[in-house]
Amino acid sequence: MFARLKEEISVVFDRDPAARSIFEVVTTYPGFHALMFHRLSHHLWGMGLKWLARFLSHFARWLTGIEIHPGATIGRRVFIDHGMGVVVGETAEIGDDCTLYHGVTLGGTSWNKGKRHPTLMPGVVVGAGAKILGPITIGRDARVGSNAVVVKDVPDGATAVGIPARILDEQSKALDDQAKKMGFSAYAISADMNDPMVKAVHGLIDHASHMDRKLTEVMAQLEQLGVKLSAAQKAKDDFDPEQLNKIVD
Repeated sequence: MFARLKEEISVVFDRDPAARSIFEVVTTYPGFHALMFHRLSHHLWGMGLKWLARFLSHFARWLTGIEIHPGATIGRRVFIDHGMGVVVGETAEIGDDCTLYHGVTLGGTSWNKGKRHPTLMPGVVVGAGAKILGPITIGRDARVGSNAVVVKDVPDGATAVGIPARILDEQSKALDDQAKKMGFSAYAISADMNDPMVKAVHGLIDHASHMDRKLTEVMAQLEQLGVKLSAAQKAKDDFDPEQLNKIVD
């Protein structure tokens, strides 16, 4: 029991750089509190003490702002960051090492009995405000972007963004890589969003990616003309128009 408790605390330090002490985590982290209450309410649910389990989960929601049905199955080392507004349905399954941010919903799309909530395989990260709906499966180590609405299965290791969510294709992944090179990650932002600022940012990323390709073509031509690769490579890594002009001259 104490080993599991220690594990639940240690995962907070692994995934939240704001955590400063064990005492702080134990006394002020609602995600930690919600999971501890759920461990107990889930046990009571399994014993057939349904009302008591529901009452305990209801109290936990009042205390933490996180609603987890006692019938939900949650694995080890799960982390709920911030947590306010998180809703986890009765038949939801969350695998080991998953991370949920605030406003996440693991909801159902049917009033029928049986499996009607999502399954998150180990290592899944769900961004703030995302909605995962229905008896679908989010694959191992997959990512769900902020405010995405997911209604279909997501493959292992994939990233789903948008409304309705789509899997990032190779071009989108290339843009994401380019954004990271610029010191900015466009994670969970899709190019077809209506926000003009988002469109502007994606336009800049597209332009930077296009310029990179053009510079690569220019360097290839320069190399064919006998320019030393080291000089061309330096111009690529630290682009300076005047320097490039000198090389061309």
